[in-house]
Amino acid sequence: MTATDFNFANAHGRELSGVLERGDGSVRAWAVFAHCFTCDKTSLAATRLSRALAGLGIGVLRFDFTGLGESEGAFGKGLSGDIQDVVCAAQAMAVQGMTPQLLVGHSFGGAAVLAAAAELDMVKAVAVIGTPFDAEHVLTHIGPALKDAAAGQRIPVEIAGRTFELGTEFVRDIRGQNQKARIENLGRALLVLHSPVDEVVGIENAAEIFLTAHHPKSFVSLDHATHLLTDPADTDYAASVIAAWAGRYLDLAP
Repeated sequence: MTATDFNFANAHGRELSGVLERGDGSVRAWAVFAHCFTCDKTSLAATRLSRALAGLGIGVLRFDFTGLGESEGAFGKGLSGDIQDVVCAAQAMAVQGMTPQLLVGHSFGGAAVLAAAAELDMVKAVAVIGTPFDAEHVLTHIGPALKDAAAGQRIPVEIAGRTFELGTEFVRDIRGQNQKARIENLGRALLVLHSPVDEVVGIENAAEIFLTAHHPKSFVSLDHATHLLTDPADTDYAASVIAAWAGRYLDLAP
């Protein structure tokens, strides 16, 4: 297994930090992995899934969204910023001859790849794991603190035990997203993976995504997996399913 740094610029010229994962054999196709809300490229799910996919012949770029991990810029621009980060990641890979045909998103990262696919003709398939149907779902995890914030003001908000600064522009951006229309018009093969016991993003979100999308589409239950896929067996299983499923839709190198 080989991991190499792969940094690139976002839409505003800020440097984003990424890692390319390659298996020991030849890379048959390339993918971009988008991590969960307030996570980074070193999260267990991002690392294990990317390496497992790489071991199955699908090279993966896992990267930090703007303002998270080792990436430059300010966090909290909303889903719009994450979407453009995914687009920039894919375009940067294509320039280097590693054109990604697959987008994989975990949790809120799944919302980003569902939207980014429309701007990337190179993408043939999208896989989402534990992803909310509506972008506004994320607002249920940040509490009421932003309601009293003045326009342009950024205030500390605690999310999953960590403190981030968010502003009213974040809320406006999230509420302005139309994920339903994006899913209806995805125009790519779609794989939805979700745990029926997910306590962060309920299984009903997977049902709504699946019912809204058009064929070709598939659903896979992750049984007893946690939202963050903390059991290595769950990430390995998800990766094996994604690789086998994607093989039907990607142009695989010999």
